[in-house]
Amino acid sequence: MPGKTIGILGGMGPEATADLFLKIIRSTPAHTDQEHLRVLIDSNPAIPDRTAAILGEGPDPVPLLVSTARHLEEGGADLIVIPCNTAHYFYDSVQESVSIPVLHIMRETAAYLSERYPEVRTAGLLATTGTVRTGLYQGCLAEHALDTVVPDEAGQSVVMDCIYGERGVKAGHTGPEVTGRLVRVAAELIRRGAGVVIVGCTELPLVLHDGDLPVPVIDPTRVLAEAAVRAALA
Repeated sequence: MPGKTIGILGGMGPEATADLFLKIIRSTPAHTDQEHLRVLIDSNPAIPDRTAAILGEGPDPVPLLVSTARHLEEGGADLIVIPCNTAHYFYDSVQESVSIPVLHIMRETAAYLSERYPEVRTAGLLATTGTVRTGLYQGCLAEHALDTVVPDEAGQSVVMDCIYGERGVKAGHTGPEVTGRLVRVAAELIRRGAGVVIVGCTELPLVLHDGDLPVPVIDPTRVLAEAAVRAALA
């Protein structure tokens, strides 16, 4: 199967990177090893935390994001995907640093929602505080006439603890306790009118899946994987 080479700018975190790679494999219409797409992965966990940088509490991740993107381009990637929602705050710097396209997870997710769920007018968002405060999802969804609801301060604190806490996903905890806490936060978003809930941090699809809530759970990692496969096969 001819196709372009996909580059994954990863390491944010490593398990989210592996999750995207697996979803690319599962989204590819292949029946043999040789029919799969070539994928280059640079899992660079040295990239500074994106939320900390946005909140003014940590170093700038742009230099390592840019050098990792260039490494993928030099290695033969024809397009790049970034399995970190918050990193898209720095998207323009990454795209300007390479001559190949960098897919945008929020834009792809907003387009997917508009096409797949045209009846939905409001989306709930579970994401890092950095992603929420940047307004990236809110802006992209608004372009498709979709409103966004986010957790209140207490709920957002729970989401961050589920991602970064000692018993959170980044620490390797992906059991039902984490899922249950997120379900309770999502239930409040649904009560406020959310017709779908976006798991807008690439760690969250590891613990909150479609079927866990009474409304659809939208996995941007899977949306990005499907978009990458389409672009690679175009």
